[in-house]
Amino acid sequence: MLDPDGLNVWSDQRLVGYLWRNTQGLIGFRYDENWLAQGGFAVSHTLPLQEGDFLPDESLAHRFFANLLPEGGVRDQIVRDLKIPNTDFDLLRTIGGECAGALSILEAEHQPSADYEYHKVSDEELANLVARRGQVYTWTDNERPRLSLAGAQDKCPLLVRDGAYWLPRKESPSSHILKFELSDYRHLPAYETFTTLLAEAIGLPVVNIQLRSIADTHYALIERYDRFLLENSRVVRRHQEDFCQALGFGHEKKYQEYGGPTFADCYRLIQEISSDPANDLQYLLRWQIFNVLAGNSDGHAKNLSLLYRPNGEIRLAPFYDLVCTRAIERIDYHLAFSVGSERNPGIVTTKHWSELAQQCGLRPKFLQDLVQDVAAKLLTQLQPVKARFQSRYGEYPALQRIEQVVTKQCQRTLSAE
Repeated sequence: MLDPDGLNVWSDQRLVGYLWRNTQGLIGFRYDENWLAQGGFAVSHTLPLQEGDFLPDESLAHRFFANLLPEGGVRDQIVRDLKIPNTDFDLLRTIGGECAGALSILEAEHQPSADYEYHKVSDEELANLVARRGQVYTWTDNERPRLSLAGAQDKCPLLVRDGAYWLPRKESPSSHILKFELSDYRHLPAYETFTTLLAEAIGLPVVNIQLRSIADTHYALIERYDRFLLENSRVVRRHQEDFCQALGFGHEKKYQEYGGPTFADCYRLIQEISSDPANDLQYLLRWQIFNVLAGNSDGHAKNLSLLYRPNGEIRLAPFYDLVCTRAIERIDYHLAFSVGSERNPGIVTTKHWSELAQQCGLRPKFLQDLVQDVAAKLLTQLQPVKARFQSRYGEYPALQRIEQVVTKQCQRTLSAE
């Protein structure tokens, strides 16, 4: 028996399936018959196309859909602002209209409109939005937007069109994400921009990111890889899922330390389902090496995603949330994914890289050569990337902290036997 307050899952104007919850609050899911008959896509590697229910007690559906929601203090703030119960189902009901990927989650009596609506954001409103760190749930016209972005950092989805910012109304799709300074970590937007540009310079596929500012406050403007902007400025959603979703882990287990996936688990996932495993596996390995050498200790399983392309291909998504966290005081320096048996990036040795190679079924020398190659490229690109960054955005003395981390890590790696 379905919950009378159940939710419908949509992809644009097509009904994908249905959500309900049991008396314990666990979520179940079932694909719509027409979605199955007309060749719709599977919403997750863990939820393959099938008739019948993914029962709440199995938790597969619950973990997938709960992974769409914000976490931590961001979630708590939304619950307070909207005065709703702090349950995954109630949050999906209230803010699930615009999620990562192609899905919109709406109340049963609500159908998605084919006509998207947006509110043009004035400079004054943008300044207020940045000052409030993206809290749009108390917007001025008494209409609640339906915006859900996973993660623990404050962020806000917007449409960028003709150089202006537009806030989506209801479940209208966005094209970009704004990420903000935090009171204790005001360099985050600049650090993420610089770290991402550094990754791009050594050949990693990354999101398009720009550093912007208003009222002397910085924010990062990030183009969504799961959206495609047509010539008429209409936004098309593309489906994606992060590696916690694809591997069947809840967001509370995004870190290996807390029982989440290992790097080898992620490697095997790409081997199994990527349409181009040869290239995607290389990118994944270089991403992990980059995180160790460039000081990004927060490269966890929810910071990796699969992108489902319109032609049916499944590919590793561009890398995002790249920040040299070791340049920020009071942030744990231990790696989200261990290298072999070691989580301290400052003492990772060739022995630990060899252990990781064996865990992934690779020749140790192959991975060692990749490590050396990434280290050499990082040292070569560090100053040119800094020069380009400062030519675009001005002098930023705090980048010296990233320089020190990267230089020390790379020199140590290149001098290892």
